[in-house]
Amino acid sequence: MAEIICVIGNKGGTGKTTLSHMLCQGLGLLGHRSACVLTDTSREPLSPEGRRYITADARTRDALTKVVDKLRMLDDWIGIIDGGGNRTEMDRKLYALSDIVLLPFRESHEDIRTVIRDLEMFPRAYAVPSQWPSNAWQRDAADRNVAHLMNTYRHRILNPVGALSASKLLLQKQVPDQLPTPLANACRAVARQVLEVLEIDVGDACEMRGETGTADRLPPAEMPMRLNVTSRRPH
Repeated sequence: MAEIICVIGNKGGTGKTTLSHMLCQGLGLLGHRSACVLTDTSREPLSPEGRRYITADARTRDALTKVVDKLRMLDDWIGIIDGGGNRTEMDRKLYALSDIVLLPFRESHEDIRTVIRDLEMFPRAYAVPSQWPSNAWQRDAADRNVAHLMNTYRHRILNPVGALSASKLLLQKQVPDQLPTPLANACRAVARQVLEVLEIDVGDACEMRGETGTADRLPPAEMPMRLNVTSRRPH
């Protein structure tokens, strides 16, 4: 069966969607098949064309059930469900169907307080410092805050995902033919961490084959998540 990972959290603006797509892109670069599943009604679905992963629209309850059921039938796939902010009941539902949960948070004290509450609520969850400062002084200050305020949960905190302006390219309707190398490296790093948590072999199959560019993108025949879901939950 496919592994199901939910990216949730009560705080908005923490980079859940960015992290979801970076993780899927990184999994694709490492030779793993994955699906990025949209549940946030405030966002529009993105085209799967040109990505190293597929996309699925699950903005209604029925669509989410169909997508998850479909994923569970697939071997060696990983489903990444992109949640939305300030949806506690939805977060509980997604947590119930997930294998692990990722809780992105930024360096503000408000984000840290919120992610601590979420870690207490969701025992299978891991906190992910997201859009972390690249400036050395700011990074050091942010790391100290996390060490001080979240020491109890240090074994459930993944390595930070740095702020990277190029990450917005993954959130375009259609991605460019070539993505910047720093973005690809960041995506791989995120994916490797999550694969280690899932105890899945972190073998970079694509790199081992020496493939680059578009050669290792998923061909249409290997995109089983085309469910043709057209209905959506009203805003």
